[in-house]
Amino acid sequence: MGKRHAGTALAGLITSGLALGAPQAMALDPLPAWQLDWHPWSDDRPAEALCRGTYIMPAYRLPATDEPGQVRSESDSAYYGDEGETILGGEVILRRGDTQLESPRVNVPAARDRAHAEGPLALRDLNLLVRGEAGEVSLNSDAASIDSAHFVVHDQHLRGDAMQLERLEDGRFRLTSASFTTCDPGSNLWQLVTGDLVLDRESGFGTARHARLEMGNVPVFYWPWVRFPIDDRRHTGFLWPELGFSGGALDYAQPFYWNIAPNHDATIVPRWINDRGLLLGGEYRYLYPSDAGQIEGAYISSDGGGSNENPNDPSRRYEGEDRWYLDYRHSGRFDARTRYDLRYGAASDGRYFDDFGSPFGDDPNNMQRLARINYRGDLWNLDARAQGFQRLDDPLQDRKKPFYRLPSLTATARWSQPGGWYQQWRSNYTYFWRDIDEAGLPPRERFDRESAVGSRLHLSPTTGWRFDETWGHLEPRVEWLYTAYDLDYGERVTERDTSLQRAVPVSSIDGGLVFERELELGGREYRQTLEPRFNYAYVPARDQSEFPDFDSDERAFSWNQLWSPYRFSGSDRIGDLNRLSLGVSSRFLEDASGRERFTLGLGQAIYFDDRNIDMDGDPDTLPPPGADDGERLYQAIRDRSPLVTRLDWHIDERWSTRYEWLYDDHRSRTERSSLGVAYRDPRGHVLNLAYRWQLEGFDPSGEDEDRLGYDREEYELSFAYKMNPRIDLIGRFLYDHTNRRSLEQLAGVQWNDCCYGLQVVWREWVNDNDTANTIEDDFNERGLFLRFVFKGLGGVGGDAGDYFERAIPGYRATSF
Repeated sequence: MGKRHAGTALAGLITSGLALGAPQAMALDPLPAWQLDWHPWSDDRPAEALCRGTYIMPAYRLPATDEPGQVRSESDSAYYGDEGETILGGEVILRRGDTQLESPRVNVPAARDRAHAEGPLALRDLNLLVRGEAGEVSLNSDAASIDSAHFVVHDQHLRGDAMQLERLEDGRFRLTSASFTTCDPGSNLWQLVTGDLVLDRESGFGTARHARLEMGNVPVFYWPWVRFPIDDRRHTGFLWPELGFSGGALDYAQPFYWNIAPNHDATIVPRWINDRGLLLGGEYRYLYPSDAGQIEGAYISSDGGGSNENPNDPSRRYEGEDRWYLDYRHSGRFDARTRYDLRYGAASDGRYFDDFGSPFGDDPNNMQRLARINYRGDLWNLDARAQGFQRLDDPLQDRKKPFYRLPSLTATARWSQPGGWYQQWRSNYTYFWRDIDEAGLPPRERFDRESAVGSRLHLSPTTGWRFDETWGHLEPRVEWLYTAYDLDYGERVTERDTSLQRAVPVSSIDGGLVFERELELGGREYRQTLEPRFNYAYVPARDQSEFPDFDSDERAFSWNQLWSPYRFSGSDRIGDLNRLSLGVSSRFLEDASGRERFTLGLGQAIYFDDRNIDMDGDPDTLPPPGADDGERLYQAIRDRSPLVTRLDWHIDERWSTRYEWLYDDHRSRTERSSLGVAYRDPRGHVLNLAYRWQLEGFDPSGEDEDRLGYDREEYELSFAYKMNPRIDLIGRFLYDHTNRRSLEQLAGVQWNDCCYGLQVVWREWVNDNDTANTIEDDFNERGLFLRFVFKGLGGVGGDAGDYFERAIPGYRATSF
């Protein structure tokens, strides 16, 4: 080899980037993988690697010059031609800034306005490699062109080829007769083939004309024009379409994303359903330093009716009607202590989301409305709100319409003194309203109460003393609950009082001891505790039969209810109580970490008086002794609660179990029990096993139609198994043993490969038609979910990862 020649002339010779030029008739032969900077994995392969290797840009062969515009060159030979041109030969290397050109021969004409490089050549830039047969670069601008080009974008794992690659003066690249893919060298599972492709690395998107998507060299989709991202930044353009079939109907949506500004964006979704018509949906989002919000909605004019899988609904019920929904939310802060929230949601009817769903999130059960301001001070917390929601039932009966709070004002505070004394204050004023026909409700006493609207003032000052040491605690506490109403029954004729007051003292004393000992089990050190506890609560009975029911509900018995004096949620009902709760628990703590490995608790409440107050609020409505009023009477007069047993056991770092058993030792029956076993593997494997039993009528909360009309006995299995970094298997099976039927079946696979991702899930479930107390109107629904993602290009179908994570506790969907 001859002597190497070096210099810093030919300023502006090399430019950074790519472009395309005139097409050639034949496709390019592929290059060997090693010429594309490809390095297959060996023993250093990362555990989560999906690709067979990676693209690694080698070090520059020449150092950069101190002046950005200068070019450093090195060659085996250099001489001037007869016409004044400069000819560099042998192994020529030129570098300017971050760009390096390697060629066997470079010719610079006497005019010094351009340079010609013969192939095989290599043009390098940061995370970029282009190889070609010949090329020309401008010495006066950044323009350049390379014929028969093969290119690699290292950090995007993207490779492709073009008959001509041209860098335009504005820095974009134009490729003619081009194709690209993110698959490993030697694999063309998918590729985008186009006659004209423009890549803009500065803005981060590509535009192709007359493009087709090929899978295994078979065309599967054609676009006359398509725009797509080439990095992780957001870009304006069409997203991948969503295609589905339901009830024999074709459902096609074509989202369009508008990147308005770094803190504003919008998505517009025209959607065609062939048995309903054109539905137009959209979402707009914004973000400011102290505020953020979004608005979404959809509208269809003159619904075509469609098909309905619910056999209890009339066919084509909404045919010809305009249907829509709107949901706006905004939150922000005035300062570090004061925040505010706004929310308004509405839908044309209660079945909208059953028929159309929501493209921007989960299908809601109600549409919320809220205007709220909240202040958190050192002493006082203040909250003011106007709140309500539209209940999505259809038909919606008047008595089921929700109450609006117009307004609701709350103030809370707490004072503490040395020695353990403390005082608390909570006050709330709310005006409750709902739009109903009071006179149209059935002429029964129950509906007299439900027809009321009006204001409620609730005050609950508290004083107490807390003695708390590591070996035990004692806390006597007295709370005074005062409630006053100013009611209006509208057009309904009733003799009920409109001005009501109630004052109820709630007194309780809670105490417990903690005994500890060191223990060795299985060669491991533990600290075992024994913790007896008692709680006495007394609440006298007050007649509340005239009181409305704005926000109260009776609570089901549980471990936590052993230690609480409140039998009802909300403020409209204060349940009478004269009860002593006794319990004992034991914990096994790892001495090294303090982590709880095992917890066992056993407790029971002893009642000294009957519980006279129920949701009717009348202390005199209990049947006389000896009368048979079934479960309601038994729960009111029993002298002790069910025995409550609970167990939490973290068997090891992967296995855990939880058990709860409520047993009536008087009638020798189980009232509620549940057993759950969970497995969590660091590699992502998940297993959940569960058994649940609940006696009919055990849970008194909710509407009559929402309470189960039978003993519930259910089995549940759910799992997620990561076979390897590529494959996730998921499944769920929920079985109603009482009625010998499956409530839900789900099976799916997620395949995450180097250049594509795939989700396929089948699901069948029971819809109870909003009446859980009977199975007569239940019906089955089923669906097949499919999503295919072309990495670096986009995907078809909606992402169901969030649903999988809710259905299978502990599972985290792999991100494509």
